[in-house]
Amino acid sequence: MVRKIKNQINDIRQQGALTDCLELLDLSVDLVSDSIAAIDKRSRLEHANAQSWLSGVLTNHVTCLDSVSTKNGTVLDELITRAKVALAMLASVTTQNEDVFRTVLGKMPSWVSSRDRKLMESSGKDIKANAVVAQDGTGDYQTLAEAVAAAPDKSKTRYVIYVKMGIYKENVEVTSRKMNLMIVGDGMNATIITGSLNYVDGTTTFRSATLAAVGQGFILQDICIQNTAGPEKHQAVALRVGGDMSVINRCRIDAYQDTLYAHSQRQFYRDSYVSGTIDFIFGNAAVVFQKCQLIARKPSKNQKNMVTAQGRTDPNQATGTSIQFCDIIASPDLEPVVKEFKTYLGRPWKEYSRTVVMQSYLGGLIDPAGWAEWSGEFALKTLYYGEYMNNGPGAGTSKRVKWPGYHVITDPAEAMPFTVAELIQGGSWLSSTGVAYVDGLND
Repeated sequence: MVRKIKNQINDIRQQGALTDCLELLDLSVDLVSDSIAAIDKRSRLEHANAQSWLSGVLTNHVTCLDSVSTKNGTVLDELITRAKVALAMLASVTTQNEDVFRTVLGKMPSWVSSRDRKLMESSGKDIKANAVVAQDGTGDYQTLAEAVAAAPDKSKTRYVIYVKMGIYKENVEVTSRKMNLMIVGDGMNATIITGSLNYVDGTTTFRSATLAAVGQGFILQDICIQNTAGPEKHQAVALRVGGDMSVINRCRIDAYQDTLYAHSQRQFYRDSYVSGTIDFIFGNAAVVFQKCQLIARKPSKNQKNMVTAQGRTDPNQATGTSIQFCDIIASPDLEPVVKEFKTYLGRPWKEYSRTVVMQSYLGGLIDPAGWAEWSGEFALKTLYYGEYMNNGPGAGTSKRVKWPGYHVITDPAEAMPFTVAELIQGGSWLSSTGVAYVDGLND
């Protein structure tokens, strides 16, 4: 059906949107199949997996509908309704016992194996990689895209691509068939993957990413991903992630509007640097950021900075953005003119938008209101925005918005659902690593 519609459309951007839809619908077929298998196992943990995957199915459908013209949306509306019904049914039968998610503090996610732990402790040059990328011909490939294409499909073991120092001008896609892939560089300021695709020049937001990764078990480490399109080009994504159980460690992600598209599924970011202007962390993943620097840049004239734009569309989706132990500060180019531009923690992209900032440093760039509207009263009663135990000149809550959905969290029990243990079911974690992951509220 989608292919038939695509062949009848001459608009380049609409054709691109339908290409996105084809990919998203294919991903949804696999997620539905995995969800059915998980539900049949009748365990609390497998039900949590199913809820995560079905949340991803709904996100895929909504992403598709957002991209295509309304007249082509009838079938998608039906798919969205079915996904919402499935999520509601699953929520109604899932036991409320959450003890299975409680684990030991200070470890790494259960999906990170013992070999992965050693890899994540190492620098790129010390890792025994399966493939090496080098511009000077000293590796197996000269581009990352070639190395990714050559990686095995549906690998059950970790496959490592080491990208040597250099600036690689390319757009790279890690498809759903490239499972358990790790890409590691020589450092966030040494190995740089750069692109400039953007909405203004005809590319969909979804397809504009310099690096897109939807393979399950994806790990990215010690690399910079950037989109250099600039603020005048509007939506221009540097990194898009939609692979379940993804880990982004010691990376730099730079762009302006829509820098990081945390599209869907469970994701974890550690010791990374994300910079941008409008909605520079957006999407509908279940995602936790720990010990990251979130940097607001100088926007174009008359623009406002929005750190987040979370896209939850249904109250049964197991999604949300959690920012913990992070610094939200101004970039060097914004700092001298910080009073000329307003910066907010986020705004509600979708009706049930859910974002919590906790135990973090908020610089003086944050507007006293804290949060901004998307459009009038939209989502102000249905969103969930929370702040818990933050510090810094921008952390005061006395002048924050008075929306029904905004919460100043004082009870640790209310903050716990936004920890690694509960939001992304972190599982068992590793304590004796160079990277100190925390699955609860105690650093």
